Amino acid sequence: MKSKLFSVFLALTFCLLAVSTAFAQEYGITLKLSRDFGYSSGTGDIQGLFSMKVTGPDDLERVEFYIDEIMIGEATAAPFRIQFTTDDYPIGLHTMYAIGYTSDGTALYSREYTANFVSADEGWEAATRIIIPIASILLIAILLAVVVPAIVTRGKIEQLPLGEERKYGFRGGGICPKCHRPFAVHLWGMNLGLSRYDRCPYCGKWSVVRVQSLTKLRAAEKAELAWAQAEAPQVSEEDRLRKEIEDSKYQ
Repeated sequence: MKSKLFSVFLALTFCLLAVSTAFAQEYGITLKLSRDFGYSSGTGDIQGLFSMKVTGPDDLERVEFYIDEIMIGEATAAPFRIQFTTDDYPIGLHTMYAIGYTSDGTALYSREYTANFVSADEGWEAATRIIIPIASILLIAILLAVVVPAIVTRGKIEQLPLGEERKYGFRGGGICPKCHRPFAVHLWGMNLGLSRYDRCPYCGKWSVVRVQSLTKLRAAEKAELAWAQAEAPQVSEEDRLRKEIEDSKYQ
C-alpha cells in the first residue's frame, strides 16, 4: 500500500515538474504594453500611440512583435521595443504577443494581450468624461484652499512683537518674502511641493513661501528687528532738532 502511494506521489511530482517546465518555456519573455500618447480606459479600451516592450534572458538576440498573428516589426537589440498606432487597425478586439529568439536559436513566447481598439472620437469622449470631474474637483479644492481663506482672513493682521519666538507646528514655517517675518504655514495654504502659496499673518500679503528649517526660522526671528530698522526712514539730526523746536511751541 505504501509503495503504491509513493508511486502516485512520484507520478504527480513529475507531472507538476513537466507542467512548470512547459509554462516556463511558453512564457520565456515578458511583454509589456505602454501608452505613449492617447487614451487607455484601464479596462482594455485603447486609442492612440502605444509601445510593446519585451524583457527576457541575457542571451536574447531578436524579438518579433505580432498583432493578430501578423508580424508588425522586430527589434534586434535591447531595449526590445516597437511602437504602433491603433488607428492603423480596424476598430475592435486585437491580440498582441511577441516571440523572442536567443543566441542558440531557442524560441521564447510571451503572454497574449487582448485590447479593444476604439476610434479617436470615442477615445476623446471617454477621456473628457474623466478629465471634467477631475478638473472640477481641483477647482473646488483651489476655491477652498485660497479663495475662502482669503475672504475670511481679509484685513486681519496679527500683532506679534518683533523677534519673539513662535511655534510652527508639524507643518513647519516659512519666511514672508514681503515683510521678511517667519510664520507657521496654514492648513488651507495651497501645497506646491516644497513651497506653499500662503498668506502672511503679519503683512496680510499672499505669496509663494518655501518651508524652511527650524534653524532658519529662528534666525529670521532674530533678524526681524534688523529688517525693521533697515526699512525705517532715517531721520537726520537737523530734522530731529526742527521737530523738537516745532513740538516745543505747544508746550
